[in-house]
Amino acid sequence: MTQSSSASVVIYSGGMDSFTVLHRALRENRQVHALSFNYGQRHVRELEVARQVCTELGIPHQVVDITAIHGLIDNSALTDASREMPDGDYAEDNLTSTVVPNRNMVLLSLAIAKAVNIGASRVDYGAHGGDHVLYPDCRPQFVEAMNAVAAIANFSPVEIHAPYLKRSKSEILADGLAMGLDYAKTWTCYEGGQHACGRCGSCRERLAAFAANGASDPLTYSCQPDLHHPHDNHEG
Repeated sequence: MTQSSSASVVIYSGGMDSFTVLHRALRENRQVHALSFNYGQRHVRELEVARQVCTELGIPHQVVDITAIHGLIDNSALTDASREMPDGDYAEDNLTSTVVPNRNMVLLSLAIAKAVNIGASRVDYGAHGGDHVLYPDCRPQFVEAMNAVAAIANFSPVEIHAPYLKRSKSEILADGLAMGLDYAKTWTCYEGGQHACGRCGSCRERLAAFAANGASDPLTYSCQPDLHHPHDNHEG
C-alpha cells in the first residue's frame, strides 16, 4: 500500500492526554485513525468516552480486543480488580502496583502494524514528562528505541510521535485549553464509578493540572482531594 505522509494512527485511550494528542493531530490536518485497546483493564469507561468522541468527530475508530493477553499482564492494580487501588499522588513508593507489564510496547507494536497496514506514516501517543518517574515505557529512552525499531521493522518506516514526551500534565492541559477542548469528554479515573473518585493518583494529577491552569475540571468527583503537593504524572 502507498504510504501517506499525512496519515496518523493515534493511540486513543479516552483519557485527557490522548484526547489532546488526537485533537493536536487533527489541527495539523493529519488523516487521523483512532485506535483504542481493551486489554482487560478494570473498567471500560475510557473506551466508551473514546467511541463517543470519535463518532462526534466523524473519524475512523477501531477498538481492539486484546483481552486474550490478560493473563500475561494481570500483575497490576489496573488489570486485577481484586487488588486494592492505591490512593494518593504519583510516587514510586505507592503507585508501582499500577504499572502494567510491557503495556506500551505491546500497544505501540500493534499501532505500528496498523499504520503499515493502512499506509500511515506516523503513530501518535500521549506519553508525557510526568510519567517518567514511574513508567519506564513512557521515558524518552524507550520512545527513541521504539522509534528506531519502527523505522526498520517493516518495509515502510513509521515515526512514533509523542508531542508531550518532555512536557508536564499541566502543559498538556494548557495546550488543550488553548485549543478550546472540552475535557468533559474525557475520563481519567482509575475507578469506573458513576463519578470520578478524586482519590486515585490519576484523579489527583488531573485536578492538580486544572488547578495549575486556574481552570475548573468539568467532571464530577465523589470527593475533592486536598492537593497540598500537586504532581504532574500519569494517564494516557
